[in-house]
Amino acid sequence: MKALATHRHHPMALLAIILMALIATGGLFAALSPKDASAEAFSASDVAEGKKLFVSNCATCHGMNGEGRKDDDGNTVGSSLIGVGAAAVDFQVGTGRMPMQESGPQAQRKPVQFTDKQISQLSAYVASLGPGPSVPGEEQLNTEGADVTKGGEIFRINCAMCHSASAAGGALTEGKWAPTLRGVEDKHIYEAMETGPQNMPVFNDNNLSPDDKRDVIAYLNQLEENGSPGGYSLGALGPVTEGLFAWTAILAILLGCAIWLGAKAK
Repeated sequence: MKALATHRHHPMALLAIILMALIATGGLFAALSPKDASAEAFSASDVAEGKKLFVSNCATCHGMNGEGRKDDDGNTVGSSLIGVGAAAVDFQVGTGRMPMQESGPQAQRKPVQFTDKQISQLSAYVASLGPGPSVPGEEQLNTEGADVTKGGEIFRINCAMCHSASAAGGALTEGKWAPTLRGVEDKHIYEAMETGPQNMPVFNDNNLSPDDKRDVIAYLNQLEENGSPGGYSLGALGPVTEGLFAWTAILAILLGCAIWLGAKAK
């Protein structure tokens, strides 16, 4: 009996073992799980200043705490910003789409209303509301060594049906449109893929890896550098505009010839 008693465990031993197992599991999960894109460092002062800007410029539509707002008929006035992350704010405000000038099918690009510092502060406040994609850094935007051929393939499969093969943009339904990608900053293209603004789907890292996104950006940059080797592009919108221009020019020439012949006959 004494031998058995010496092997008897303390009543708290099982609890201690379970607690240690939980701590070890949590540590392993934190070490091995993918880093959340929302883990972005903002100072408390940036968050505080961002909240002031938000209340003054955004709360009318998006609610005082970014929870979104609906009108009396239940129609959405401003969507919830909880969990959209800093990248969504940097894209929407950094391209002038927000604050919206007027209601419409979608926000239009216009001159930017805030300074870079103010945009960063607004991003900081919205990022504090919930985890979401962060603003891409230099490493994510570095296209040196990117595969332009692969980027073109990804673009044609995923983007060309809306933005057109030449990235000139195109019309969608119900008065909406896919904007041109010419003259858009690399950062904003990356953010658009990450956040899916307007009618665009979200291409997170599970759909398109950071390398894939860099390849697409490199391809778009090359498109812009190449320009229009065939001459005037007519907006690079394809055979519709080209055919319309050709018929208009031909009809104008024929009409001019008819008028000239008629005047000569008289």
